[in-house]
Amino acid sequence: MGRDTIADIITSIRNADMNRKGTVRITSTNMTEKIVKILLREGFLENVRKHQENNKSFLVLTLRHKRNRKGPSRTILNLKRISRPGLRVYSNYQGIPRILGGMGIVILSTSRGIMTDREARLDGIGGEILCYIW
Repeated sequence: MGRDTIADIITSIRNADMNRKGTVRITSTNMTEKIVKILLREGFLENVRKHQENNKSFLVLTLRHKRNRKGPSRTILNLKRISRPGLRVYSNYQGIPRILGGMGIVILSTSRGIMTDREARLDGIGGEILCYIW
């Protein structure tokens, strides 16, 4: 039985955001690097560093937080895993959902690699819907 690395990334980032942690350390694979690169480019992360320890490489993510937040803990980042190993969800480019009217992003795995919903619509290709982020 394999591990769901995308769900692990999403859960780690969500937990760190809820607990107001500044950094998250996740294992580095090709898929995780591409997803993290999209999160960095879209402005959900501040910084990403690659760290090597005992012949294993990790990504250290610096989360973007609002400074001087007071009151109850409220998450800034909302992530939802859609396609999972037990149920794959596919969509053509016309059927890709818009999150919050275009304010959020959908990350897709297409035949041309991992990309956002905007890039997939421009290229006119669909694929497997990995997750929603808003």
